Amino acid sequence: MDNKQFIADYREAFGEIAALPIAFWHSDRPVAKPETVNGCFFPAFEKVREGQAVCFDATTMKCGGGKFYCGLAPMPEYVPTFVSEKEHYKATPQLVKNFVKHLDIEVDRHKYLNFQRMDCVDEGVDYHGILVFSTPDILSGLVSSAYYDNDSEDAVCTPWGSGCSATIRAVINENQRQGQRCFIGLFDPSVRPRVRANELMFGIPKSRLERLATFIHDTCLFNGAAWPKVKERINNP
Repeated sequence: MDNKQFIADYREAFGEIAALPIAFWHSDRPVAKPETVNGCFFPAFEKVREGQAVCFDATTMKCGGGKFYCGLAPMPEYVPTFVSEKEHYKATPQLVKNFVKHLDIEVDRHKYLNFQRMDCVDEGVDYHGILVFSTPDILSGLVSSAYYDNDSEDAVCTPWGSGCSATIRAVINENQRQGQRCFIGLFDPSVRPRVRANELMFGIPKSRLERLATFIHDTCLFNGAAWPKVKERINNP
C-alpha cells in the first residue's frame, strides 16, 4: 500500500485540521529510543501527533495491563481482581478472565512496539494498522467509509475494554486474521482523562485499510452534498 497516497487522500477528505493517522507495529529494533511512561501510556500519543516516533518495550511501559494488551508481557496476576474490585468495570474477576481468554493474546516475538504518524513511516514497514484520534465529525466520515462496501453488522465495532485493548489489541487481532472490521475505542473511563475531551479513537487494521484505500474516492467523502458541510466545520471549529 502507498502510505503517501493514502495520506494525500485523507488530507483531501478531512482537511488540514484533522489529526493524521498513527501507524503501529512490533519490531526487533526500536524506531526511537524507548521511553519510560509510568501509568497509562496514552499521554505519549501527543508526541506522536506532533510527528515524533514513540517506542516501548516491557521495561519502559509500566502499566501491567497496557503491556499485556500490547503484546509486550504476560498478564499480571492482579489484573482480573483490579479491573473488577478496584475499577468496578466487571462484576467478578472471572468475567475479566473470560474476556482475556477470548482475546487469546500471546507475547509478541518482537521486543519493541512502535507508534509513528503515518506520514513519517518508512515505506515497506509492515504495521498492524492505524489509529485515528477522532472528533464526532471525523468519526462520521470514517464510519461512513468503513460501511461503504461492507454490509456486515459488525463492520464497525465498539468492544468493551481498556483504551489499549479496545483499539490496539483489537486491531492487531483483526489484522492477524486478515479481517475487515474497524473499531471505535476510548470509552474506558480510566483512559478518558489522558486523552482530549472531545475525541474517541478509530482503529483500522491494515488488512482493512488496504481495501479501503482502493475505494475511498468513491465514498461520500468525495461525493455528494452532505460531507463538504461537515468538512467545513472540521476545519473551522
